[in-house]
Amino acid sequence: MSYTKFDISKLVVTPKTTDGTKKIQVSFFVENTGKTAGAEVPQVYLGLPKVANEPPKRLVGFEKVWLKPGEKKRVTITIDSAASNHPLSIWDSNADTWKTLDGEYNVYVGNSSDHVTLTDSIQVRTPAGHSK
Repeated sequence: MSYTKFDISKLVVTPKTTDGTKKIQVSFFVENTGKTAGAEVPQVYLGLPKVANEPPKRLVGFEKVWLKPGEKKRVTITIDSAASNHPLSIWDSNADTWKTLDGEYNVYVGNSSDHVTLTDSIQVRTPAGHSK
């Protein structure tokens, strides 16, 4: 619990379309709108396409930000598809490998999974003639 208030705003997710192998940048501002210095821990979640049959939100990044009253900072969290937690993938037990599905991935930003204040989405598309 913090003794001050924070605002998370101006979400920018790039790129908007990917083949699922490139890093995704999630940027936003965190502002201390209260009267006391404090820390906020904005979190980034991904919602995989419905066909993945996964939980609605997967934590893929977070950062603790210390701010003085009235201070505002830009935060950028990178979603790396090659990371050991396979943020864009599901385990395909039949193929015995990680698989990234084509489709819409929702991006959620907030200070907890049940307190999301910003949303966006990206599209994952396999280029013609390629497989994942």
